[in-house]
Amino acid sequence: MDDGSDWPTDKLTALRLGRRLVTEVPASRPDRRAFVDVTPVRGRADDRARDEGWVRGDAGRSFRLQHWEYDHERLDGFDHDVGAVLVAPADATGEAGLLTVLAAWHVRPGAFVHPWETDDPK
Repeated sequence: MDDGSDWPTDKLTALRLGRRLVTEVPASRPDRRAFVDVTPVRGRADDRARDEGWVRGDAGRSFRLQHWEYDHERLDGFDHDVGAVLVAPADATGEAGLLTVLAAWHVRPGAFVHPWETDDPK
């Protein structure tokens, strides 16, 4: 099994704790901006932990990935979804599966940051 060593430790920990990460990727045109996000799948055990006041870590999580492209002029507004295009969605089982999808999409794990560190509108 892959030990996740391709991920910076803080980002791998965030994923294992169920936190979403984002990276900006090249867009299809100069008037567009594109982002790939990784959202860990959360389940009942996560809901139970939240209700008890803690966050559950899980090295065996699955992930939902989405590659979105937006009109760069709409990113700052409430209508960022107008003209947005879902370029590619994917599901990944486990951290090894996540690395496989990212490799196929030519996205480095080390490029991901927390959503608030990007212009990603979601």
